[in-house]
Order: sequence, then structure tokens, then C-alpha cells
Amino acid sequence: MNIGCHISIAGGIENAPQRAGDLGCETMQIFSRSPQGGKAPELTTEKIAKFKKELKKNKINSFYIHTPYYINFASENNRIRYGSANVVREELERGSLIGARYVMTHLGTAKDLGEKEAIVKTVEMLKKCLKGYFGETKLLLENSAGAGKIIGDSLEELVWIIRRVDSPNIFGICLDTQHSFASGYDWRNFEETIQRIKNEMDISKIKLIHANDSLTECGSRKDRHAHIGKGEIGEKAFKDIVNFAKEKNIDMILETDHDAVEKDINVVKKMRDLE
Repeated sequence: MNIGCHISIAGGIENAPQRAGDLGCETMQIFSRSPQGGKAPELTTEKIAKFKKELKKNKINSFYIHTPYYINFASENNRIRYGSANVVREELERGSLIGARYVMTHLGTAKDLGEKEAIVKTVEMLKKCLKGYFGETKLLLENSAGAGKIIGDSLEELVWIIRRVDSPNIFGICLDTQHSFASGYDWRNFEETIQRIKNEMDISKIKLIHANDSLTECGSRKDRHAHIGKGEIGEKAFKDIVNFAKEKNIDMILETDHDAVEKDINVVKKMRDLE
């Protein structure tokens, strides 16, 4: 089970592994393109070779790609909806080129179409996105904090979508601890929360954890990350979460503010390495 954080690709993806290594990462998450929009930078043979060499040099054992922020499979705008499907497919193809284990994505918001129609469109767009894809990199769906009718605030909803898409290219879920806490999964009552998750899904479908404490209270429906042990989830609950990840061999990615993310990595490593 590896621990790392989100890493900038400024200057090219080949620069990311060194940054990750400098922070003490064993794994990392990147954007392969600007999260705000625009054309994806070309992945030349030279860039890919340099990137893979740097991964080995800096002992980065695995890495993941996060899709851009603008993905919305449930937009009433066809251009946005189909564009989202195309971008996620491109990210899977790019991930396969550079050796990413998973691409993770949020699904969008139901505010345009209403909840029922939004879910239908999301399933339709995911099927379109994955049709004919045979790459090694697989897709994970990430849970949301639930603000603004964002799709996927419950794991049960994500599992429902995965079942309807019925594709071997969706491997499971990226569980964000802060998002789940904000949507009502109280990690301070760890055993109860794990049992709730087991009631909603096959727990083996959790393939990656975004490890973030929460600035806001349980059920706030607000996406506000805090440094590990400094938020409402707290240190005790995080020890339980880390032990769970260790037991299940699930990598953990920190998405806390960069000013103290190195400290967060060390805190989580210490939790993991306690006997």
C-alpha cells in the first residue's frame, strides 16, 4: 500500500516524478492536461520514455490520472456532454500510453436535467466513452461531497451507475474521505461507517483512497479539505482509515494544500507503519 499526493506536471509530465520523490511520495496523482480546459499536451515517445525513467529513478511505484474539473456527463448541453465522454476516453488512452493504473473522474451535476434523467444520461455517456476501449488503464468513479446536486454523493449511487454501464473498463470507486464525510459518512464512527459501505457495495471495489481531512462538519455537503488530523474527521479516525487501506492494500493519495502536504504524507506513513 503506497502513499503519495497530487503532483503538478508544470513543464511536462516528465517533471512530476522528481517532484513526487522530493516530497517522499511512493505513488502520485497527476492531471495529464490542464484541468481548466484546452488541448492536451502531446505525449511524444521521448516524453513517455523520460517519464517512465523518472518514475523508476524516484521510486514511484504506481500513479493515477485525475480527469479535468469540467467533466459533466449529465449536462443538457450536447457539446459538454459528448465532449466530457471524449475527454475521459482520451485520458484513458493517454493513461495506457504512460502506464497509469487508473483514471478517476467525477460525473457531473444533475442540476440541468433533474436527478433521474441525469443518471440516465450519465450511464449513456459512460457507455459511449468506454465502447471499444481495450487499454490497460481502467476507470474509477469518485464520490462527491454532494454540493449543488453533484452526482455520486453516495457510494450506492455510484455502484448503481457502474452496474448499469456494465463494462470491464470500470474497475470500481475512488473513495474520497472528505467528500464522503461531507455527504454523511461519519468516519469517527468507523465500524458503523464501514458496515454502511458494506451494505451499499462490495467493499473490494474501493481501488483508491483520496485521504483528506474535512474543514466542515459531517453532512455539510461542502467540499473543503483539511490537513490530516487538523479537521473534523480527526487523527483517531484517520488511523482507522489508514489501517483499513493497509489491510486492503489500497493506495492513498493526499489532496491537501501544498504548503503542508509533505507533513501530511509523513503523518499518514507513520500511521501505516505502526504495528
